[in-house]
Amino acid sequence: MLAYGDRALLVELGSTEAVVRYVDALRARSLPGVADLVPAAETVLVVAAAGTSTGSLRQALADLEATADGGPAGEDHSIEIPVRYDGPDLADVARLTGLTEADVVAAHTGAAWRVAFGGFAPGFGYLVGGDARLEVPRRDSARTCVPAGAVGLAGSYSGIYPRESPGGWQLIGTTSAPMWDLDREPPALLRPGAVVRFVEEESR
Repeated sequence: MLAYGDRALLVELGSTEAVVRYVDALRARSLPGVADLVPAAETVLVVAAAGTSTGSLRQALADLEATADGGPAGEDHSIEIPVRYDGPDLADVARLTGLTEADVVAAHTGAAWRVAFGGFAPGFGYLVGGDARLEVPRRDSARTCVPAGAVGLAGSYSGIYPRESPGGWQLIGTTSAPMWDLDREPPALLRPGAVVRFVEEESR
């Protein structure tokens, strides 16, 4: 556990799965003195509330069992994302996994994913907990332009590009659901802790 300035502590956990469990446990306990949690791939930044010292926060966190099972509802927030499985890499993902294209779609829609953390771009959520058969490497060469709404896979993660940008994930589909909207509160549709289910939509 490392000091992060004078208002926060950085907890190093070693894996995304451990991060999800830790954040679930923190939310379930509603520890006093915690103003915000910022999960990442292997760490959680715990921000102290005004008037709370990092020393007392450190002691409270030390008493927390990092492996506590917070269950799948770390945040009471569930989202369905309609997807047209028309991505340019769908056939490659099928080849890499040994599945048919239909099996890839069934595997992607058949699991409840969790938003582990955000990053890369505003509104981009790293989703975990999907079917292990869908674990695939990034593309050998990144695309210079991936359209907004592209749904991809990389490693054990799935994600949705919130805006047009370069990217190297394997693209299996597209969605019209806006990931980032400044007129929405909060702007990000996918927030850490949310449960996400993908629903197949007919291609046009």
